[in-house]
Amino acid sequence: MKQAFNPYMPSYEYVPDGEPHIVGDRVYVYGSHDVFNGVTFCLGDYVCWSAPLANLGDWRYEGVIFQREQEPNVRPFKSLNGMAAPDMVQGADGRFYLFYFIGGTKMISVAVCDSPAGKYKFYGHVKYKDGIPIGKKGEPLQFDPGVFMDKDGRLYLYTGFGLGTNPILLKGAKPTLHGPMVFELDPTDMLTVLEGPSYIGVLGEEEAVGTPYEKHPFMEASSMRRFGDTYYFVYSSMQSHELCYATSSNPTQGFTYGGVLVSCGDIGLPGVPDVYHARNNTGNTHGSLIEINGKYYVFYHRHSNRKQSSRQACAEEIRFVDGKFYQAEMTSCGLNQRPLKGKGIYPSYIACNLYGKKGTRFLSMIKHPKTGTPYLTQDGKDRNGGPDQYIANVCDGATIGYKYFDTSKTSKCGIRIRGNAEGIIQIREGEKGKLLAQIPIHPTRKPVVFRSSFSGGTNKQALYFQFKGKGTCRFYSFILK
Repeated sequence: MKQAFNPYMPSYEYVPDGEPHIVGDRVYVYGSHDVFNGVTFCLGDYVCWSAPLANLGDWRYEGVIFQREQEPNVRPFKSLNGMAAPDMVQGADGRFYLFYFIGGTKMISVAVCDSPAGKYKFYGHVKYKDGIPIGKKGEPLQFDPGVFMDKDGRLYLYTGFGLGTNPILLKGAKPTLHGPMVFELDPTDMLTVLEGPSYIGVLGEEEAVGTPYEKHPFMEASSMRRFGDTYYFVYSSMQSHELCYATSSNPTQGFTYGGVLVSCGDIGLPGVPDVYHARNNTGNTHGSLIEINGKYYVFYHRHSNRKQSSRQACAEEIRFVDGKFYQAEMTSCGLNQRPLKGKGIYPSYIACNLYGKKGTRFLSMIKHPKTGTPYLTQDGKDRNGGPDQYIANVCDGATIGYKYFDTSKTSKCGIRIRGNAEGIIQIREGEKGKLLAQIPIHPTRKPVVFRSSFSGGTNKQALYFQFKGKGTCRFYSFILK
């Protein structure tokens, strides 16, 4: 069995907005496709990755499933019109339908394939009975489609974007001030609207004041799941860094706020009250829930390269008790179902917490300054087997956290670095926790492994690497023995 890490895809792959779906004995993830150091979101063609349900560490690249040029409404040379967050559903005819949005079209498009991860072909646009596509009758902006087929065979489409101050996405379109919209579609053609749009009760920013939604109003990232007889609507709030959920006994109305599922800065967990105390650089996030082998997982994404547009797929096991989900923390072990082994070589990029003396930032499309901040990056853009990410600019006061490891039998450790840093890297079980190891380092022009003894391990332990000294270094990997 392969161990599972976060990000669970290779470090050179950037697939945010993940929607996981089980087909047969595999789980398939559909998402947007960022490019490393891209000037904006979603510049790549749609790709798919899958893993066997019996081994969630063994992810397989299924290839490109749909190319931008296949969409008939893509304008020539409009490369910045990103292919945003898709979702997939299997139709009554057994075929697989990919619902997606391309910037500038204002419509929801659909592609179809005979297999879950084959070559999809353009199928059509979601339309009213008169043939006019949704989005062309003055409705609020159609965005981030979430598609859901209920047990009774009825088919629903959820869309919407609530941030009225975003000029890049709107381009004259109206935000949805009343929360997400729902359309019931004809399951025989998968395109025609039978009912809608209507609003499901997940409130937007203006109407949320004085309600449980006030601090978590709807912004984007619609996704629907059903567990038992309850419907769970997953969305990204106006906070942007968090995925939230709402519940109802009806897929089209009556949704009440449920809570936060995950934050890409761990905001909301004990000791992390707000964005100013985030444990990672933050930005938007998008994903969904799934049950696999009796366990529940939340899929989301994190940020790298000092800006918002190099996003990576992550997932966490999430506590689910009596119909309620409790916020998951970001970890390095993610889908592994247990702490990682306390022996072996681990890449530095599986860090789940990363910050410097100056804390973290909410990222934009413009790279934030390097000064005083460690960050995830890579050299070059090759995606065929490399290059791997690493942590750059490890400077005085840098904190790099990993959760969790079984270090009950670990007695030695090492770090592989390169740079002009000189000082000590301490390994603690928390930011101010018990000291487990101290590793003196000195300047080196080539990657070198510095070693130390390790003591005080337990069977579930966080490892926090902290640098005290001068200069900076690149952190490539660490070793546990």
